Amino acid sequence: MTPDYDRARPLRIPDDEWTPFEAATRAMHPKGRSPRTAVVREFIRWYMRRPGAKLPDRPAAGPWSTTEQPTE
Repeated sequence: MTPDYDRARPLRIPDDEWTPFEAATRAMHPKGRSPRTAVVREFIRWYMRRPGAKLPDRPAAGPWSTTEQPTE
């Protein structure tokens, strides 16, 4: 493990939410590694009311906004 990363934490998030969440976070942060974890951390800090923490910005509605499942 490199010092740049914290220990992985298991989260149970359904694929139909986790995968579109990546697309939504990339809409706001298009460069580099997936920003999902950074957005989750921002939310956690805000939720705990840590000093200076702000609720993460959300992207405009997009294909990730629907709960409809694709038909096969």
